[in-house]
Amino acid sequence: MEQQPYQLAANRINRIFVYPSITSFVGWATLSCPRGTSRRFKWCTREGIKAKKPAHPTIIALIALALSGTVNAGDATRHYHIPAQSLNNALMRFAAESNLELVFTADKVRGMTANRLDGTMTASQALTRLLQGSGMTYRFINAHSVTLEQQPSNFRETGNGEDKPQPQSNSNETGSDTTLPKVTVEADADDPYDDPTWQTDPYNTDYVLPKATAGTKTNTPVMETPLNVQVISKQVLKDQQVISLDKALRNVSGVTTTKTASGALVEKLFIRGFSTNTLFRNGFRMDDGDKNMGNGQQFANIESVEVLKGPAAILYGRVEPGGMVNVTTKQPLVTPYYSLNQQFGSYDLYRTSIDATGPLTKDDTLLYRMNASYQSNNSFRDLVSNEDVFLAPILKWNISPRTQATLEMEYQHENSNVDQQILPFDVANNKFIELPHNRNLLERNPLEAENIFVGFNWSHQFNDDWSIKHQVDYKSQDFRTGVAYFSAENLTALQDRFDRFADTRHNTLDTVATILDVTGHFKTWGLEHTLLFGGDYYRFDTYLDDSISDSFASGNFSSISISNPVHPSNPLAIDPSTRFKSNTSTDNYGLYLQDQIKLPYNVHVTGGLRYQYIHSTSESGLVSDGLTPGAAQTEDDVTPRVGILWQPQPWLSLYSNYAENFGPNSFNSFAFGGKLLPPTSAQQWEVGAKGEFFDGRLRATLAYYDLTKQNVASRDTDPAHFCNGGGAGSCAIAVGEIRSRGPELDIQGEILPGWNVIATYTNQDARVTKSNGDVAGAGIEVGNRPEFVPRNIGSVWTTYEVQQGDLKGFKIGGGVNMQDGVVNAANTIKSTGYALVGLMAGYGFEVGKTRITAQLNIDNLLDKTYFTNGTNYGSNTGHVNFSTPRTFIGSINIQY
Repeated sequence: MEQQPYQLAANRINRIFVYPSITSFVGWATLSCPRGTSRRFKWCTREGIKAKKPAHPTIIALIALALSGTVNAGDATRHYHIPAQSLNNALMRFAAESNLELVFTADKVRGMTANRLDGTMTASQALTRLLQGSGMTYRFINAHSVTLEQQPSNFRETGNGEDKPQPQSNSNETGSDTTLPKVTVEADADDPYDDPTWQTDPYNTDYVLPKATAGTKTNTPVMETPLNVQVISKQVLKDQQVISLDKALRNVSGVTTTKTASGALVEKLFIRGFSTNTLFRNGFRMDDGDKNMGNGQQFANIESVEVLKGPAAILYGRVEPGGMVNVTTKQPLVTPYYSLNQQFGSYDLYRTSIDATGPLTKDDTLLYRMNASYQSNNSFRDLVSNEDVFLAPILKWNISPRTQATLEMEYQHENSNVDQQILPFDVANNKFIELPHNRNLLERNPLEAENIFVGFNWSHQFNDDWSIKHQVDYKSQDFRTGVAYFSAENLTALQDRFDRFADTRHNTLDTVATILDVTGHFKTWGLEHTLLFGGDYYRFDTYLDDSISDSFASGNFSSISISNPVHPSNPLAIDPSTRFKSNTSTDNYGLYLQDQIKLPYNVHVTGGLRYQYIHSTSESGLVSDGLTPGAAQTEDDVTPRVGILWQPQPWLSLYSNYAENFGPNSFNSFAFGGKLLPPTSAQQWEVGAKGEFFDGRLRATLAYYDLTKQNVASRDTDPAHFCNGGGAGSCAIAVGEIRSRGPELDIQGEILPGWNVIATYTNQDARVTKSNGDVAGAGIEVGNRPEFVPRNIGSVWTTYEVQQGDLKGFKIGGGVNMQDGVVNAANTIKSTGYALVGLMAGYGFEVGKTRITAQLNIDNLLDKTYFTNGTNYGSNTGHVNFSTPRTFIGSINIQY
């Protein structure tokens, strides 16, 4: 028995024919197997296939659709919409839209590209345009089957746009004396984009991606997932010239960001009203948002960004209940592809990125991909700049048709500056005192960061139904500051002097993880199951070495003028006696089980649970005194999730889900007697509807959620409890509760050929519902809104690309991002809302096999000046986020 896979891509595939003329098979691809299962590609076993004398290495691509009637499909007129992409994938898309069966050798079209095809025409005319310049022509075998072959010497083109080769022999011989038996495969793959290579094709220009891995880990179509999962495609990232995570997330409802008060070039995320410090990379969690989110996440190798809304503990363990963000990275491709992108913009921005991929061996067993970028820029803020080097090589080994192994690495080195954005605060009138937003009251605080990631994953398909995937990942993050100056939250009596203290810090965070997933497909009493059983282990080790100046003890601060700052101001020496160290180690163990069941009448039920065990130890103290062990923490919990979805029509899905969550508690240092606060818990109910329109090119999701988080730190009212040198009420206990609920709307996709749109809106009513009173300025008072969580958030983005005529390839677009005001933790300071307008224009054209695109984007077109997320801690200075002025970013992109 010989394993022989074939690559298939079509909608409503009913029968696949392997014709006797095929004599040699090299390589592999994915196949819909004869089990009547939809939207699943598997490896199939074929008996009786023998190749004694192969004429030449070839990969066979067969695309077939059942037709009724006797009309020649080549004469039928229909509207085709095929984006510019590799010729191989364009032909697969053509077969899906034309109801034709294509037979061609992928070797003959490898490395070729096809121009965008959009218009009403016959199949013959469409094929002629797709094959233009390729040296290939076509021949109808029968009314519904077409074979592609090299153009003969007597080839000519007629005036009606159809290729007319002279009659040729009907011989099917290919130079071999071996004949193969005819093989019939039955399948039901009614997804028009079920080709597994289509979603990651570098020429794919769609705003809508049909599948996502974040919600279920099983690559389930979004329309069959009873969860709110949003995917930001690479075309959106290109159109908006996204180079930081905060800008990408503007395209998802209910997600906002803020810079942390520490002043590092990072972002804290808020999803459904709850902040999170965890980011995922292909399902691998990277904790501590102060070190790996926001501008620290390079986008040179990002394929798409997935956002799962609501509790994700069942598959990912201890996370915040609002949701999770998963970035998916680019993987090696069989078809060679090369890209160079040069960006330039305001504040001396220069960014160069490259992307190269393809096979390293003739039989495609060894593939590679290399992404790299270099970026340098200044800022609208004084004394702030950035230089970033990023490398991401990947090597994939296709060991057999059923087994693959992938080794990947990322290296990032960044030299930037800590930018603590500060304004004086008028305590008497409870308002900030405005200053020019470029003014920096600190110094050029150096920050050096080095991130290293190494990952290895392998997968094996046991048979048509069962597979296993295992990944081992390691990530090391190292951050060092020189002598950096920070706000001492003090103004002198003259009100024109700002006091700073000095600090030097070294942080490291090492993460080691192993994740094992087993996926199976089976039937019980006519019900189709997709079973996922898995486990994961994470080890987090954090290290802090921190020293400050003796300012607080001596009162000898470094002072600078507020109205006329002169840099550098008087320097401060670091006091060795203040050197402080801390070490924390956390072990996370998890086991999870999930079953996705397809019932009659297009009902889908998803259910599962996770067992989580966590053990954490720590030690800290002044170096001069020695490190003191902290209280060890051991916690475990079981978190379930269940969802149901009904698809009464292929374009409509109605769903509901219930999920529970298990998360960290950030106020352990305020617990009395050295005890640790228990983890937070959460429960969510959600109902929603999803719709796909225009053959799946436009998708809309409308949802309503009700999410409650318990065990939030609140005031310990025991008068005998004192913490951190404070008086009564300075300790915390876990009795608080925060509720967030409201509607969400996400729309993305193509309305008409060339016209793409994204529209989002959410109204999130987030409030503290239970509390004993505030602790440590966290604002946990009944009725308070959570810090920096706006009630209304919305965005609109649209682009249009001219499809034909002299302006073909010209694209224009723009959008608005808006949110209303936010409050600080105590709800005593309100920051204004804003609406920002952006525009883009671009032009793309082909030169031979090369596509060149020039593009210009403008952010904050109206140059709005404001600050948001303002807070202070009872002093006469406060932290804010300044708006970025109008900025321009241009690019020239070359793809081959």
